[in-house]
Amino acid sequence: MNEIAMPRSAAHLVESLRMTNTGTSVFIEILILSGSYIAETDREKEFVIWLAQRDQNIVGRGTVGFDLDEMPWLEHDLEPQKQFMLRMIDGARNKTQWRMLDYEPSEDWCHVALDHFSAMIQAFDQSHVDEQQYIEWTALDEEDDYEPTIPVGYPTCARHDVYLSCLGCVICNSKKGEDQ
Repeated sequence: MNEIAMPRSAAHLVESLRMTNTGTSVFIEILILSGSYIAETDREKEFVIWLAQRDQNIVGRGTVGFDLDEMPWLEHDLEPQKQFMLRMIDGARNKTQWRMLDYEPSEDWCHVALDHFSAMIQAFDQSHVDEQQYIEWTALDEEDDYEPTIPVGYPTCARHDVYLSCLGCVICNSKKGEDQ
């Protein structure tokens, strides 16, 4: 079970979103498809890449939950990034790029999960931003073999046209996970 939660100080505002491993994979994939399609600025691309790194086919099933304050928010552009996230959610709700998937997600389930996530994003405010999360996420360290967390030039998957994270393509990785 994976959980997306509000920061502790805001846990009372919106209940955590809990999803099975399969549900989490679908949730992340449809957000990445939508976000990759609409992202224009580098900051928007960073949010897509950050979400793509919640790829449980690589990092482990049941281990990709997060608190909203762990996302790469910065105080100076919180509102534009919240608006981008809400547009990404709307795009996923409208099945943006779902044709890239080799399965048909349950629209009813997706709408419930996306609506819940949307409520969380809307409730997130300036007081919840933890810029240290962004600083740590973008810092190079020896454990990364000096590979940047955010791939240089924001490359996309030639097959699925989604932004690649340092873990590769979340859609390709999902297909590999099915083969195991």
